[in-house]
Amino acid sequence: MISRIGLLCFLILPLFCVSQTLTGRIIDKATQQPIETVAVYFDNTTIGTTTNEKGEFSITYTDATQSTLVISYLGYEKVFILDYRSKKTLNIELVEAENTLDEVYLDYDDGLTRRQKLRLFRKEFLGSSKFGKSCKILNEDDLFLRYDKKNKTMSASSKAPVMVINKALQYEVAFDIKDFEIKFRYVEPETNIFNIHSIAYFGTSFYKDLKDAKKTKTLKNREAAYNGSVQHFMRALYNKNFEEEGYIFGKNKFKVNWNDFFTIYDTDNLGYKTVVLKEKLDIFYNQDKGSVIETAVDQFQVDQYGNYLPVVAVYFGGVMGTQRIGDLLPSDYGLNEKETTKNPED
Repeated sequence: MISRIGLLCFLILPLFCVSQTLTGRIIDKATQQPIETVAVYFDNTTIGTTTNEKGEFSITYTDATQSTLVISYLGYEKVFILDYRSKKTLNIELVEAENTLDEVYLDYDDGLTRRQKLRLFRKEFLGSSKFGKSCKILNEDDLFLRYDKKNKTMSASSKAPVMVINKALQYEVAFDIKDFEIKFRYVEPETNIFNIHSIAYFGTSFYKDLKDAKKTKTLKNREAAYNGSVQHFMRALYNKNFEEEGYIFGKNKFKVNWNDFFTIYDTDNLGYKTVVLKEKLDIFYNQDKGSVIETAVDQFQVDQYGNYLPVVAVYFGGVMGTQRIGDLLPSDYGLNEKETTKNPED
């Protein structure tokens, strides 16, 4: 099964390393009144804040922060800001969102019961690993789930960010779905047989540490989730240190040299490396985690933090292809602070 998991990351890399503080004010465009508790965060990171009663916010970031700045408030159109590095202050006017027709489909008989659709969504959104199984969605009533019998696809949307508690990794994750689709090869509702062809979902996310985030067990779980992940692999790709990081490659059941398949060009003036993958390739982490990588484009870009573009054109199968929200770490994992499994307070 091939999986595409995407976040709305548009990367803008600085030419030098400095910490910067961005301030701003957010108001309602129609009333010109400030809006309190607007979420302001860098996509797929732990870096975020909310506006005060005056609609004001302040947020600090470094060059390890590469994601889009997201302005989000329920009932309003989201704002995505890419060029925040060229600004010190932002004045944002939020526009009320148009009503959608999703509510019409809430109880619509589309061939699957809501219970069946929820079960499928939980499994394919959270994942079936031990980390995925430790997750719980707090606001399932906000989900709109639809099944298209003709095309054998199931889609999902939500009127609010999907709130997930990841007990094993000690994160609260707010995931704002932009698109979610499961394509089936075969569906037999009466016997609950669902043969899945592919999964694709995209959106923005914000991570918060829970109270036990610094405990030794949590740090070990996070390290286990990171090792052998797409994020880990992409950082190793950028640094060309596959062997040191525990990766080997195969083709037709034979071990191969990675540089016979990857061409990696030097970093450009924006901090990207351009990667060309010659053909589909098997990946093994520590010899026992088999994955597959292939692309739908001639080349893609990767940065030192493991971010890559275009996410929709790089496909992973096997272990990496089964990683879901429950297995994922924020893009600033291990970068802003040195994470360690040693904690004298435990």
